[in-house]
Amino acid sequence: MKIGLFFGSFNPIHNGHLIIANQIINYTDCKKIWFVISPHNPLKDKNTLLNQYDRLHMVNLAIQDNVAFKSCDIEFKRSAPSYTIDTLQLLEEKYPKHQFVLIMGSDNLISLNKWKNYETLLANYSIYVYNRGNTISPYSSYINVKIFDFSFINISSTYIRQLVREKKSIRYFVPDPVCEYIKNNRYYK
Repeated sequence: MKIGLFFGSFNPIHNGHLIIANQIINYTDCKKIWFVISPHNPLKDKNTLLNQYDRLHMVNLAIQDNVAFKSCDIEFKRSAPSYTIDTLQLLEEKYPKHQFVLIMGSDNLISLNKWKNYETLLANYSIYVYNRGNTISPYSSYINVKIFDFSFINISSTYIRQLVREKKSIRYFVPDPVCEYIKNNRYYK
């Protein structure tokens, strides 16, 4: 089975993430999407991250009614920071019957050269890229890279955290159970 791996901090997961995942299911050959929660992205500031288990719980709340979506905490069991290439290789060993596809935004494709062993990613893995603002990458022409021009909502977890700090509503930006969880636990204040 072909499975799309949507890596992210998901700090918090939001409706933009879910729309992208749904578009991947609708318009590609991926049958499932696994949301791979990264404990610490080496390219991001760790101090802004909510606890990894709380972020995992929010992902589970967000996807609980969609059988095509699954959360994946495989990076929790590894030393931080985690690298996509290492996780992909571990997943291939653990699930040899599946074919894994990396899902990323075009903004990430531009900075792919900052990723560990990015040449191996480009050579050995399918990468499905959703366009975020007509960004152009030197890696767009690689044979394993497929660009999709999906409709999506241009929101970010950073913006959602800012709204919470400003005591503004995040309703409709995140699924209702995630909104309640953030509110009840007073996260991102």
